[in-house]
Amino acid sequence: MFIAINAVRSAIDRVGGPTKASNLLNVSNGAIHAWIKARRVTNIDLAKKLASLAGMDLQALRPTK
Repeated sequence: MFIAINAVRSAIDRVGGPTKASNLLNVSNGAIHAWIKARRVTNIDLAKKLASLAGMDLQALRPTK
């Protein structure tokens, strides 16, 4: 069975969870949960900031199809 890793969830967890991430990125908690559900950070600038804070590659947070 194949289980896909949700890189956005991993990044959020690395920075301390949804509430801490929303505070660090100055977005709503709902936005964080929408990104997790979509498996993608929609705003490139916020994706760059989250990738930096989480020590992850930007491509993991904004995958190309």
